[in-house]
Amino acid sequence: MGVRPARFAWLLALPLLMAALPARAASALSAWRLSREGVLELRTAPGVRLQAYFEEGYGPTGPRVWVDLPGAPQRSRSLSVGGLVQEVRIGRPDPGTTRLVLEFRPGTRVDPRQLRLVGTARDRWRLALTGLPLSGFVRTVGEGDMEATPSSWTPSSWTASSSGGFRSSGRATSGRPLSPDGLPVVPRGRFKVVIDPGHGGPDPGAVGIGGLRETDIVLDVGLQVAQLLQARGVQVLMTRTSEVDVDLPPRVSLANNSNADVFVSIHANALSMARPDVNGVETFYFQAGNSLRLAEAIQSQILAISPGTPDRGARPGRFFVIRRTVMPSVLTEMGFVTGSIDAPRLADPNFRRRLALSISAGILSYLRGDS
Repeated sequence: MGVRPARFAWLLALPLLMAALPARAASALSAWRLSREGVLELRTAPGVRLQAYFEEGYGPTGPRVWVDLPGAPQRSRSLSVGGLVQEVRIGRPDPGTTRLVLEFRPGTRVDPRQLRLVGTARDRWRLALTGLPLSGFVRTVGEGDMEATPSSWTPSSWTASSSGGFRSSGRATSGRPLSPDGLPVVPRGRFKVVIDPGHGGPDPGAVGIGGLRETDIVLDVGLQVAQLLQARGVQVLMTRTSEVDVDLPPRVSLANNSNADVFVSIHANALSMARPDVNGVETFYFQAGNSLRLAEAIQSQILAISPGTPDRGARPGRFFVIRRTVMPSVLTEMGFVTGSIDAPRLADPNFRRRLALSISAGILSYLRGDS
């Protein structure tokens, strides 16, 4: 795990689909429109890769939402809008990127957790600025032809589950549905848990054998843990639900402001590619007592489905996200992406399914008071 130092600026990236497309000279953005109903629509090259971000405003600066696409725009320009969105800008942050920015009026309160950038066709994207009053959008603005016939292929997109968490409808795991059968039972509606998949977006975390990326592993496992806990009647909040960049302080703030019972940060470890002999599972806690009991519960469950990998123990640690959270908190390292034993397992969707079941079992066992 590569734990980053805390930054002061919030960079809360919006959940979105990541589909590979090589960078190209011309901008992948063909057309865009921001409607007076508060919906941003994009038309892009088919199958393009996007990255979207939110930045909190301070003082005289309002919040911003921006979307990065490959290729450079023909020219930079800005368009005054009025209302809550003061300006839309198209620019080039680097020679190979087009950036579309929504600049909000200072003082506008935007909740990034309510924002979803969804692929509606292979060349179409939609972002509803949920949570803002419709009266704040005074007119429709845009550029290019948004009415052209869209590509018929519909990508997988991030959708809301009935319990308020998020699932990826496009992430296959084991090929069969997750089931909470056999997991410990707790009173429905009593508990709230924050799941924190580490890293994300431009921060892949550790990278190991065969290009195995920590961010991909932990997001897959974290989403499945959320689904399992929700099936057991536990309310789940996630610090991220897609390949996006969320800094450390916002992760802690989300947890501390949620009145959660438990915080679990999910990671994968790494050493040197020259040391495939180093493998093992370890779970960190900052304070003894409840955090230690939670760490021991999760550690024992992961080890039970990881034969042959060393037990590196439930250990004290000073990672920011467990040191600054106010509820029982742990950070689990599920194995080494550079390890000859651990890496093939972490790359296997079936094993990640078992990891999700084991972490869920540990959390539920702790909540039930078994540990």
